[in-house]
Order: sequence, then C-alpha cells, then structure tokens
Amino acid sequence: MKNEATIKNFVMLQEKLGVKFHNEKLLYQAFTHSSYVNEHRRKPYEDNERLEFLGDAVLELTISQFLYKKYPMMSEGQLTKLRASIVCEPSLVSFANDLSFGQYVLLGKGEEITGGRARPALLADVFEAFIGALYLDLGLETVFQFLEKYVYPKINEGAFSHVMDFKSQLQEMIQRNALGIIEYEVLEEKGPAHNREFVSKVSLNKEEMGIGVGRSKKEAEQHAAQFALQKLKKVRK
Repeated sequence: MKNEATIKNFVMLQEKLGVKFHNEKLLYQAFTHSSYVNEHRRKPYEDNERLEFLGDAVLELTISQFLYKKYPMMSEGQLTKLRASIVCEPSLVSFANDLSFGQYVLLGKGEEITGGRARPALLADVFEAFIGALYLDLGLETVFQFLEKYVYPKINEGAFSHVMDFKSQLQEMIQRNALGIIEYEVLEEKGPAHNREFVSKVSLNKEEMGIGVGRSKKEAEQHAAQFALQKLKKVRK
C-alpha cells in the first residue's frame, strides 16, 4: 500500500485531469519507475514498462484516427510524418510537462538524486504508460476524451504545422476538384539579412486566397497555403 501522501497526490491528480480510475493500482503503476521497484523488492510493486508498451500503441491509434478525420486531403505519407512528430519523445515530454506528471513519478533514491524526475525519456514513458492505464481501466472513449482536452487542441493550434506540407494539400485539393490555377507571389521582404521576413500571397484564378508570413519564402508560402485551405474548406462545406 502506498503511503498517505502518495495516495493524496494521486487523488489530486485525478481531480485535476477530470478522470476517476476504478482500479487505482493501474494509475500508481503508470507512474512507478523501475528504480522504485528495485528499491522495494519485498513489496508487490510493478513498474510502468508494460503499460508504456500498451500506451504507445493506443496513442498511435487515437492520434491516427484524429488526423485521418481532420485532414481528409492529406496523403498517407504526410499523415505518417505528422503523427510521428506528435508521438515522438520531445512532444510526449511536452505533454507530460504541461500536466506536471514529473512530480507524481515514484522514483528510487538514486534516480531521484541524479535528476531522473526531469529526464526526457522518463517523462515520455510516463505519459505513454498513463495512456495505457487509462485505456485498460476506462476504455478507449475515455482516452479520446482525455486527448481532446490536452493533446488535440495543440494540433488544432498548429503546434506541429512545421511538418505539414500545406502547399501539397492545397495543390491536391485544387487538382482533385478542378478548381483552376494557383499562383504564389512574394509581396514583401523586410528586415536585415540575418533576420529576414517574407510576406507571400497565394491566389486561385487571380483571386487572393491567403497571405502568409515566414522566415523564408517557403515558410511564408506554406502559411499562405494554410489560410487558403481553411478558406476553401469553409466554402465547400
């Protein structure tokens, strides 16, 4: 049995996240590092490695479904690239840090002393393990609800747009629906050479569809194409 302080911490975590585990042992396990298990061999503690394995697969599925529905014009290769950027270690660490998961991890003393609580790989593993525990205890729908609160909004806000090829998506939409001809034009270049900023416009049949700003011509065009896509999707709804 965990001590009272630990139990209280996990009660508070569930309240903060808006979830209530039926089997709280799964929640404890998700946050239990192998170093903690090694220092408590006489007690029946289990580390989070198996839950991490499961959570990795659940994340792949739930992120894949979200992207599949959100980006109907995106190719399989583009979807794969975008999903990889969302489930990679730096992104998982960011999600874990946003939720302060590090402070709940049960660590061995040695791991604690060497700064394990802030170690990226550890935090990424904990986030995946939590998803695995959530799935086992409360089901896939609860995982979707959790991600809708804490992960999907980041995708919607464009946190991963640097890996998305909006120009290709726009070209694909134009060609698929025979909408006409798209053209890009640099409207402005400003700032010193080491800190250049470009403003680009994309037009469809000479009609302005979007203006984008970026540190390079390519980035500005990508942003312009993103606005054009949003505009076209609204018109075609």
